[in-house]
Amino acid sequence: MKRRDPWRIGGAVFLAGLTIFALLPMAWMLITSLKTQFAALQYPPQWVPKNPTLEQYTLLLSPGNPVGREFLRYLFNSIWVSFASTVLGIVVAVPAAYAFSRFRFPGRNLLFYSVLLRNMFPAVVFLMPLFIMMRWLGLVNTQASLILTYLTFGLPLSIWLLKGFYDNIPVQLEQAARIDGASRFQAFILIVMPLSSPGIIATAIYSFIMAWNEYVYALTFINNAERLTLPVGLQRFFTEYATNWPGLMAASFIMSVPVVALFLVLQKYFVRALTEGAVKS
Repeated sequence: MKRRDPWRIGGAVFLAGLTIFALLPMAWMLITSLKTQFAALQYPPQWVPKNPTLEQYTLLLSPGNPVGREFLRYLFNSIWVSFASTVLGIVVAVPAAYAFSRFRFPGRNLLFYSVLLRNMFPAVVFLMPLFIMMRWLGLVNTQASLILTYLTFGLPLSIWLLKGFYDNIPVQLEQAARIDGASRFQAFILIVMPLSSPGIIATAIYSFIMAWNEYVYALTFINNAERLTLPVGLQRFFTEYATNWPGLMAASFIMSVPVVALFLVLQKYFVRALTEGAVKS
């Protein structure tokens, strides 16, 4: 135990440093959002604002003014695009991962690794080809183009995560259900789906965060201000001659709240899915 104490202390100090490193930008973002425009430009900067105000949050969350209506519209667009792409991704990834895990068919391994091949390239490489394809389909300047794009980019890792999780579910459970008279579909719905719920939740978190934070494709595919998502809408706080830093920080903080809350609520399922899906029984 004495030999382990220095390692435990060192590990605790290292983890504390990482925690501070991760939380410091969020703390500064929150502090800046509570400042006035003049206080945000002061140098040296103040960690504790002398006159904190919630003016920016009131302005952004009030549908009665133009700024609030615009911000809430961007927020709703982001929620809709992220939710739709997440649901569609789960609907496609679950049966695909189950098929790769349970069925044996010609070209199975080749097809599985070809699905992962897309993740070897940066997303910006596919920007122009996807834009040309969306224009040919008549989907440019529509939110459907973003939903299809996020679905395509999220599927490879989603299938890979769920396949590793299904590999750890004993086949004997399904066989027992089949002996009792259940069909393969019933065994999948009644046996496999409940056992794989942590993996599905983890995949949903990953898909939602990816769609929620995406900027480049949303900026390229959408030109109509009525359909912009929140990451692109944040650039409206930058003007030619000045930047509303408190407003930008308040909008960024509000944007981070849904993702942080979602992860904190479903954290145990996410960790369980990663550990169970990574170890093959």
